[in-house]
Amino acid sequence: MLSPESGGDSAASPPESYDIDDPSLYLNRELTWLAFNGRVLNEAQDERNPLLERLKFLAIVSSNLDEFFMKRIGGLKQQLGAGMTKKTVDGRTPREQITACYDIVRQQEAVQRDVFTTLRSELSVHEIEILEYKQLGRDDVDFLRAHFHENIFPLITPQSIDPAHPFPFISNLSLNFLVLVRFPNQADRTSLARIKVPIGDSLPRFIQLPGRHHYVPIEEVMRNNLDMLLPEMDVISEHMFRVTRNSNTERNEEHADDLLSMIESELRDRRFAPIVRLQIEGDMDETSRGMLAAELGLNENEDVFDAGGDMLAMRDLFQLVGIDKPELHDEPFQPFDNPVLRPNSNIFHLIRERGTILLQHPYESFGTSVERFLKEAAMDPKVRAIKMTLYRTSSDTQVIDNLVRAARNGKQVAVVVELKARFDEAANIRWAGRMEEAGIHVTYGVIGLKTHSKIVLVVRNDYNGLKRYLHIGTGNYHAGTARLYSDLGILTNDQDLGRDATELFNYLTTGYTPERYYRKLLPAPKVLKAALLARIQRERRIHSADKPGLIQLKMNALEDVDITRALYEASRDGVRVDLIVRDTCRFRPGLPGMSESARVISIVGRFLEHTRIYYFQNGGDEEYFIGSADCMKRNLESRVEVVTPVFGDGLREELRFMIDSQLSDYRNAWEMDSDGTYSKRMPRSEAEELGSQARMIERAKEREKQANRYQRGRSRRPVAGRNLR
Repeated sequence: MLSPESGGDSAASPPESYDIDDPSLYLNRELTWLAFNGRVLNEAQDERNPLLERLKFLAIVSSNLDEFFMKRIGGLKQQLGAGMTKKTVDGRTPREQITACYDIVRQQEAVQRDVFTTLRSELSVHEIEILEYKQLGRDDVDFLRAHFHENIFPLITPQSIDPAHPFPFISNLSLNFLVLVRFPNQADRTSLARIKVPIGDSLPRFIQLPGRHHYVPIEEVMRNNLDMLLPEMDVISEHMFRVTRNSNTERNEEHADDLLSMIESELRDRRFAPIVRLQIEGDMDETSRGMLAAELGLNENEDVFDAGGDMLAMRDLFQLVGIDKPELHDEPFQPFDNPVLRPNSNIFHLIRERGTILLQHPYESFGTSVERFLKEAAMDPKVRAIKMTLYRTSSDTQVIDNLVRAARNGKQVAVVVELKARFDEAANIRWAGRMEEAGIHVTYGVIGLKTHSKIVLVVRNDYNGLKRYLHIGTGNYHAGTARLYSDLGILTNDQDLGRDATELFNYLTTGYTPERYYRKLLPAPKVLKAALLARIQRERRIHSADKPGLIQLKMNALEDVDITRALYEASRDGVRVDLIVRDTCRFRPGLPGMSESARVISIVGRFLEHTRIYYFQNGGDEEYFIGSADCMKRNLESRVEVVTPVFGDGLREELRFMIDSQLSDYRNAWEMDSDGTYSKRMPRSEAEELGSQARMIERAKEREKQANRYQRGRSRRPVAGRNLR
């Protein structure tokens, strides 16, 4: 099993007292994120998880590391190249951070290879095999040679590397062969060639053999059929390699005449961005390794990562995760319909009846709540306008279709599209173009700020005049992630929130920034950070031995130094601080005299925790907030975020259940120790075998049962006068 300390950011022994600015109080952002990746890797090791779910976690680890190198290592390399030596709040220079990260990555990759070997062996018991050529019979070899000739060979273009042919361009995350060949009958004449592995939508990484779940990696097929590609040449050696490029190519948009053109140019730049990592097969000779590193502008001793004898790009294992063997998967789960959103009723009437409805994804259906809200808005003749922010969406989401339908139905539709949503820029440009063609007013937010908020405003001509209806959420308008991520949202007709939303959209669509008054919303960057700091300070101020203060925050990341410092000060004063933080967390709990009243929990389970909840006890006048913002400097100061209060005892009861379930989770929770490392909690009783996510599923099921009983009771209730004649 992976040690809980793997990937931790272990600090020095605690002193008797701390200065609030002591670097040892603040854990490093990059190292704590890698610690989270180690916790994901542990899920691949955990034998309590079904086999194909463990394979899924292994693929996630690989995908996470790819993104980590593209974004975080890429950024650190840029700082290094610019000669920056300024230390972070935790006391590390860019060079020190890179060195520490590389050590942990190599440790994780070694564990990853061991886990892959174990999973291959265990899957073979269930007749799922990832095979090498030497394991194949004659019929399979013939099948694969024919497959290579028909489906792979036409897509391959070998590129020579010699004085007449310079080293070719290597695309980001592509798999490649470096092949050394000898000319026939010329023992002293050799040549190098690069061959790109043509993986794509129509050509998967793993080729399935007929009639069974046996798979051969495409690179195995290619390397064993090179004679067809390089006829009459003697293949001396062939080695696979893969590169990762820096994705940090953003330009200064304040000087851009056309933001759309600037983003398109950034995407082109990213394609040719500097390489930050070279991955190679373990048997690559020193000469080839050195040549590749030199041609790619990398430090051979630092930036080259050896995969040993295992496959590169384990993210491609996602292809096999979907194999139809139910016994090797988690128990199937179908989201429930929100019990308040009765299918045969007008959704705006239901919202008006309830005031506010809490949505819990993926436990409740995204399609029958958020997508339904937009669909009915598009079709309802009383709806006059729809305004929304769009950070990420997907082709299987009905959001764009509903917006286009609304515009065609004569409604005023305005959408703020974030073109700089990392790795979704190209898709967002396409969505923006489609919407503009339909007559939708598309804008790109405020210069210098990303629009990360998740909000829809619908203006409807009700029986008593124009009324505003809102959806505010923690997750993207993306049907795919709504099935995989744990998120919250509200549907509401609260008119103060509606007025606040109008102010927000006027700001987003004009960029005009006068002093704006928000009644209930806490938007960033103008309001949210100051509001959170004020509430932490208030909890300190009203804390007493008789009435202890309580702060509970659930988020993806706690990186902002000011928020971290304020939480230390609150904990030092005795306020209880409960932090449920998925990945990056600078805060260290349990430090004598500083954070003894604090704890940090991380939940890693079937669904990706993505919810943000901010709770302040406030002397009994409790406050609950949900929204799009994490406690990161970029979210609080450089993005447009929306955090909303949640009112109503029933709604708050649901939020309380979620917080309490996660704090008491002994199945999927990890608890941070005072040195910054994490220990996995283990169930102490049969009742604790049920994790918080499983408890959320059970609670959603019970809500549906109660709603069904209520509806059946109403349908059986006698109607006055029914039997009169």
